[in-house]
Amino acid sequence: MSKNQQKQQDKPTADMFPLGKENYKLMIIGLGIIIIGFVLMIGGGSDGPNVFNEEIFSFRRITLAPIIVLFGFIFQIYAIMKRPSTKE
Repeated sequence: MSKNQQKQQDKPTADMFPLGKENYKLMIIGLGIIIIGFVLMIGGGSDGPNVFNEEIFSFRRITLAPIIVLFGFIFQIYAIMKRPSTKE
């Protein structure tokens, strides 16, 4: 085997990676969506152990944030399953 053929085999090609560049970008966006959902869940604690704070049952923490996290996970599945575009 010549040195030129060996160099060509050592180079990583687009066929070697199971996901394309676009898939990884979408996965990063999905991770950002999940992080935003968890950030929305933060807070609502009380200052003292004998004080009850109704803020923990707010719409944002009980309904909105879990829906955003679930959407982020569904977006991640889409990002993984999307076929990489082939340039001809």
